[in-house]
Amino acid sequence: MEFIQQNIYLVAIALVSGLGLLALTFRRPGDRNSLSATQATQLINREEAQVIDVREPDEYATGHLPESRNIPAAQLGDRVGELDKYKDTPLILVCQTGARSTGACKQLIAQGFARAHNLEGGIAGWRAAGLPLKKGAKK
Repeated sequence: MEFIQQNIYLVAIALVSGLGLLALTFRRPGDRNSLSATQATQLINREEAQVIDVREPDEYATGHLPESRNIPAAQLGDRVGELDKYKDTPLILVCQTGARSTGACKQLIAQGFARAHNLEGGIAGWRAAGLPLKKGAKK
């Protein structure tokens, strides 16, 4: 007890940092609708999830997920009607790093797409997981 009284600041710092680490352990980084590359692959294979790439067409042509559809984030609001038939289907939104697709995912959820997900890390995360990319013009 004497140690704690003499080192109260060190004990307080240790408790605060420990609680912070514990919170990060239980709280998943990113949005609650985020998927890892492995989870996305499982959703594509098991539930035929639709992949929507929200990057610009020139970025999309440099490499995209197989069978993905290109709808740039800036055009998503105008082209959301193209996705109406997928309201009950899982949608996986993808961009280069996951930043643009997070916003697009929130936009679709607000418009009634309850099963919209964001690919954590985007194309960079997909590539880092060693998964295939397809090159070519937009679909």
